[in-house]
Amino acid sequence: MNKQPKSQRTEGGFRQFAGYAGLNILGMVGLSCYILADTFFIAQGMAADGLAALNLAIPAFSLIAGCGKLLGMGGAIQYTVLSSQGERERARSAFSWSMAAGLLLSALFALAGLFASGPLARLLGAEGTVLAMTQTYLRVLLLFAPAFVLEGALVCFVRNDGSPQLAMLATLCGSLANILLDYLLIFPLDLGILGAALATGVSPLAGLAVLSVHWRKKRSGLALRQPKGAPWRRILALGFPSLAAELCSGLVMMAFNLVILRLEGDLGVAAYGVVANLAIVAVAMFDGLAQGIQPLVSQAYGGGKEEQARQLLVWGLSAALLLAVLLAGTAALGAEPIAGLFNSQGDPALQRMAVQGLRLYFTAMPFAGVNIVAAAYFAATERALPAQAVALSRGFALALPAVFLLSAWLGLTGVWLAVPAAEALTASAALAALAAKTRRAGDV
Repeated sequence: MNKQPKSQRTEGGFRQFAGYAGLNILGMVGLSCYILADTFFIAQGMAADGLAALNLAIPAFSLIAGCGKLLGMGGAIQYTVLSSQGERERARSAFSWSMAAGLLLSALFALAGLFASGPLARLLGAEGTVLAMTQTYLRVLLLFAPAFVLEGALVCFVRNDGSPQLAMLATLCGSLANILLDYLLIFPLDLGILGAALATGVSPLAGLAVLSVHWRKKRSGLALRQPKGAPWRRILALGFPSLAAELCSGLVMMAFNLVILRLEGDLGVAAYGVVANLAIVAVAMFDGLAQGIQPLVSQAYGGGKEEQARQLLVWGLSAALLLAVLLAGTAALGAEPIAGLFNSQGDPALQRMAVQGLRLYFTAMPFAGVNIVAAAYFAATERALPAQAVALSRGFALALPAVFLLSAWLGLTGVWLAVPAAEALTASAALAALAAKTRRAGDV
């Protein structure tokens, strides 16, 4: 049997990489627009107080989304590796366990929404006129947690089961529904922050409806089974980096909110809300890229194709750096008009802080791209420990100390530089770990 020339294999592999990565970048951008749409419409309808309330509530959204990714990414990696090894029933058991765990976690979130939204709002730093708005947003968000968790997990499984186009379409449909509902509920129906929360909560139902199409396909391998023998420890270990990234994002945002409240008050938190929510969209592009290469890397790894896995990593890192240059350049050159979109009252102090924040904060993008792709590669090849280390280092371990130290030294400028500093230090360690793995075993 004649082997396919290496150049043709590389060309075909790159087309597959580009297809998966491109579709997932679009899908993750769509998912991130849940909050960005709220940010824009709340800025137009409720000005700085609304932006502050939204920003204080976002850490709860990060926790909910992180649980969906924990079960989705960890379960989907196991599903793909086991399927590549011919163990279809164990793969389906991993899917079933992830869905059952998602329902249990969702019930806990919903109970918190019913009985603890007020204390949670205060814990997140809300007070005065912003408290009631934050509590309202939190209550609705937590009550709709089942939709968010299940959609987040199912997107990962559907993508790994050979339907990246459908996964992308589901997230885009959810985002479009959110945008339309935001406008309708905030302006014509005049529901204020409640309308924004309802729009965000209802939107993942549209994504779930699209994902349901996957089960009508003959080649669908997803099926619910009694989760007997499910590798749940591996699922949690491999999914933890995705949860850690979201948790760290939420914790960092809480810390930033508290520091900025002390330095600049609610107006400063509103400016940070503009910067942070735009950064969520930027980071979502790297998440989409990483989630796009994950199924391909897991398939190659499960099939013993180490050279192919290494090539996918090189392409992923190259694409991440290209994206980062575009994002950082856009933030640097377009900071004034971008900030103006979210400054409906033309407040000069809000504009000044947001412009400075965009230009400084977005210098983190090249390092963030490297870190996210490296963590996804480690997880996709079942190296849970380095994946977890990267996820924790870029958030909890480095960003939190950096924001307190740099803000004490440089004030608000130090706040904006905390994330770039943490991402840069983590990227150095991540690249060193990848290089060391190459030298030791020829397997990046």
